[in-house]
Amino acid sequence: MPRYKTLEPTAAFWSWRDDAACIGHEDLFFSLEEEAKGERREKEERAKRVCMTCPVLGSCRAFALETKELYGVWGGLTEAERHRIAGRHRTG
Repeated sequence: MPRYKTLEPTAAFWSWRDDAACIGHEDLFFSLEEEAKGERREKEERAKRVCMTCPVLGSCRAFALETKELYGVWGGLTEAERHRIAGRHRTG
């Protein structure tokens, strides 16, 4: 069982994120439905560059994959990349 399944969301649950490079740049990591595909891809690439400098990249990526996070860039992976890793197809 993934370790996150047994935890309640608390400050301790999210403490790994305290040192994340994305803090203060959250708008870069999530796209709006009305954004053009090219704009979305550019934002994703910029977000991934921030991720590559992040000291908690591994924890972030593990969290996103274990919790099946559906939206945004997490741990240097886009929504589509996480879906491919999980063997799912994105429907939206």
